[in-house]
Amino acid sequence: MSWSKRIPTATPRMACFHKRSLNTVPSPVCVGYLRKSSTFARSPAIALTYSQYGPPEKVLNITKVPLPPLTRSTVHIRFVAAPINPADINQIQGTYPVKPQFKDGLGAVGGNEGLAEVIATGDDVTDLKVGDWVIPTASGFGTWRKHASCKPDELLKLNKHGVSPLIAATISVNPCTAYRMLRDFVSLKPGDVVVQNGGNSGVGQSVIQLAKAWNIKTVNVIRNRPNFDEIAENLQDIGADMVISEEDARKPEVAAKVKNLGPPPRLALNCVGGKSATNIARLLGHDGHLVTYGGMSKEPLILPTSLFIFKNLTSQGFWMTRWYETHSKAERATMLDELFQLAQAGKLREPWHDTTSLRDAPNIQETAIASIRKAMSGFSGGKQIFVMD
Repeated sequence: MSWSKRIPTATPRMACFHKRSLNTVPSPVCVGYLRKSSTFARSPAIALTYSQYGPPEKVLNITKVPLPPLTRSTVHIRFVAAPINPADINQIQGTYPVKPQFKDGLGAVGGNEGLAEVIATGDDVTDLKVGDWVIPTASGFGTWRKHASCKPDELLKLNKHGVSPLIAATISVNPCTAYRMLRDFVSLKPGDVVVQNGGNSGVGQSVIQLAKAWNIKTVNVIRNRPNFDEIAENLQDIGADMVISEEDARKPEVAAKVKNLGPPPRLALNCVGGKSATNIARLLGHDGHLVTYGGMSKEPLILPTSLFIFKNLTSQGFWMTRWYETHSKAERATMLDELFQLAQAGKLREPWHDTTSLRDAPNIQETAIASIRKAMSGFSGGKQIFVMD
């Protein structure tokens, strides 16, 4: 089953993307190297910008942004791909804790995550070179654009060998969130069981694959839908041990099946809230941890008192942005190195995705807004990703 649209093959200035299906393993990719010059980018490049908070379809505009001249201490980068994440939408709506800087005449550029290629470096820049793959280190960078100028310390260099551009473009949010939640709250060992809702989400897919790589079993709750069996089969293909519907999560026979998987689960990961969170918390054993990292249902978290008194439940929250703020660049690099090793080994795949080109065309704004609407709907069938070909 393919969850992606075909991305154009390479030209001298763009990545070599390939059509991806869920069952394939990433193959080595190439990106054309450019000279230590960005003259081709001196003409204004397009960006998806906003100058006030509000509904994305009303406040976002395609803007042509000139690339500032290169200085001795700056670099020029060309974005290759950038996903549309829930945090990006919340930031545009003005409800996200991290606020972007609005610049005179430009506003703010949308997007917090993405992969870029270095296309020019100033004479004093020694730690980056033309052709390097990089990702922004801070939220609010603005990744929904073709080019940007910045300082080297705003970027983190990636080891691109044997990893597809779409894995690199989406690795710093979902896989890193999954990594930290599996590592930081409970000391898990091979054979342990983790429960999660939103199993088919970007983070959910990453949890399944990382757990599989570490010999940890997963129970994955997803919404009931016409293609439930198809989704369940694809989750099992990437390593899920059990896939159940929200309606089945409360049934005694399902709880019995969970018990048969291994030790009582001590970690449950919640991105939905409401009854869904209550149901996965009930599947935890004694001294379990419920970690909440999202609230897709927009319903409050309601947990029975008995779980706290008789099972000693701990309920905590997790925000990847806060982790980045409180940990060093070196710690981030160590985590990414491990994730890239898993990707290179075929144990961490691209998320199910749908790509949209930000090519300069007459209907580009309508096309971009349509992709954002898909991302907001939650029923698009995969991660929405802008590609800058």
